[in-house]
Amino acid sequence: MPIDPSAPITITAFDWVPPFAQGQVRDLRVRWALEEVGQSYAVRLLPQGDQKHAPHRALQPFGQVPTFEHDGLTLFESGAIVQQIAERWDGLFPTDPAARARAIEWMFAALNTVEPPLTDYAIATLFEADKPWSKRRLPAVKARIDERFGELALRLGDRAWLDGDVFTAGDLLMVAVLRMHEGSDLLDPYPTLAAYVARGTARPAFQRALDAQMAGFTGSPPPHIAAWLEQQKQLEGAAQ
Repeated sequence: MPIDPSAPITITAFDWVPPFAQGQVRDLRVRWALEEVGQSYAVRLLPQGDQKHAPHRALQPFGQVPTFEHDGLTLFESGAIVQQIAERWDGLFPTDPAARARAIEWMFAALNTVEPPLTDYAIATLFEADKPWSKRRLPAVKARIDERFGELALRLGDRAWLDGDVFTAGDLLMVAVLRMHEGSDLLDPYPTLAAYVARGTARPAFQRALDAQMAGFTGSPPPHIAAWLEQQKQLEGAAQ
């Protein structure tokens, strides 16, 4: 039975994350895609910890956010959700089949090629910064990031977007990935990429999505998080 594009949409998101994660949780990518195609949506906010309980795991087996529910269809993984949105509503995939295939190609490149070393960087500098291996590993992680950023900047060249003048779902995910460490100096050696990210985040749809995510952070941290946050402050102080 065909999916009804006019049916209501519900996504899941957190009601609290640490300050460094605000504006970065992956429901932002889904919100942005929905804003680009002009679709309204409801949000089911989860207190930290609830994502690991059985009701949410029935929607997302790995206990993460976001999820996407629409006319009987439930999806997890932000990339899969963005692709479904792009296929269901106009605005993120070109009509030309070859251009559409290239947009999907760039979606995979963002998530499978560019994002992994940036995730490794977050692990080494934040989530496991207290581990003895983290500092030793960091130069190799940075080298992989520089390699990917250099290759991407060369391919982008003087184009506005990855496939020319048209913003696609590939650009949406690539910009979302590149700004994972917004405020760091990782993009400084690559002005082409910095300008590309600036173009993406200047889009009104992105700004609406970001504002909506930030407005949802109305909850409180769970008790066990306080000690971890204090440890992070100490590690940051020691690194300065």
